[in-house]
Amino acid sequence: MIGFNVPYICGDELSNIQSAHNNCILAGHGPFTKKCCSLIESKIKTPHALLTNSCTAALEITSHLMNLRPGDEIIMPSYTFVSTANAYVLKGCIPVFVDIRHDTLNINQSLIEEAITDKTKAIVVVHYAGVSCEMDIILDIAKRHNLFVIEDAAQGIIASYKGKSLGSMGDFGCLSFHETKNIHCGEGGALLTNKKKFIERAEIIHEKGTNRSQFFRGQVDKYRWVDIGSSYLPGELTAAFLAAQLEEAENITRERLNIWNTYHEIFRDLENAEFVRRPIIPHHCQHNGHIYYLLLNKKFCRDSILKKLKANGVNAVFHYQPLHSSPAGLKYGRTKSPLIVTENISERLIRFPMWIGFKQHERVKEALQSALN
Repeated sequence: MIGFNVPYICGDELSNIQSAHNNCILAGHGPFTKKCCSLIESKIKTPHALLTNSCTAALEITSHLMNLRPGDEIIMPSYTFVSTANAYVLKGCIPVFVDIRHDTLNINQSLIEEAITDKTKAIVVVHYAGVSCEMDIILDIAKRHNLFVIEDAAQGIIASYKGKSLGSMGDFGCLSFHETKNIHCGEGGALLTNKKKFIERAEIIHEKGTNRSQFFRGQVDKYRWVDIGSSYLPGELTAAFLAAQLEEAENITRERLNIWNTYHEIFRDLENAEFVRRPIIPHHCQHNGHIYYLLLNKKFCRDSILKKLKANGVNAVFHYQPLHSSPAGLKYGRTKSPLIVTENISERLIRFPMWIGFKQHERVKEALQSALN
């Protein structure tokens, strides 16, 4: 069986973990935590990065930084992971789901403005498959309506929009280092604070509501409970593993793009035969090879194709079930208009095995051709 994901090991992860143990620092905020934050800041070109135990945690911190209140509305796509909505529903906010574009599967920027009300506080964009949303238009809408912009860049590290790193353009960016991501540490994430006025409070919320970071910088004589917060910091062993990955981020991305490009070429004839549609990458977006997916022609049953692929030794999978039609989405969220593209895409999309060292493209294609016939 060709596995869907095989977490990549660069080579220095275990020696870094041993070094962290030798340093007798296993809790967070050790040398590797600081190194990871510096690497992220330099690679993403963001003023400030904080490691978190997940992208979910980073999103939750943004809900505190924006001082959200029950009844506030947050515009977002429905075609995303549950954390994108949960982070704000936990505050009593209402996710307002907007349809996606048929080409990039990102939020349709042309539908955002009509979803804005006097209760709207923020727009959360999700850069699907490491391909950027149309950030210039979205940032302009947010500026005109005085809204926050949060980039859920869980899939977007080392990808860019018109030369700007994903996660660096909104008020906040959120990264994931889950084992299924290009750069990983099993479980982990990062909050990118792109406006300096939020940095101090982000540190406090991140540190359980204390001014501990200021204390260790010598800015206060003792640290105290000064605000709301929680335990969002990963341990130093996690950071040690992640540091090795971050140092190889560009090489990892290059390898994944090679694998992605090979998939893209070998599936060309299936697209020409109108069996599938391949991913569409706008010319001004540089993606990172995070996901390779195909959209089946609607005449095929996606579940049947997946079963046939599995029977032929290929572990391909579907992706998100739309949030707006899920039990919790119906309970906590609302939609402005029918999400026709979201519902259509979610029933047709198949993701294919994608990991460093993958060379079995032809076998995957043969299995898919057999399933389609």
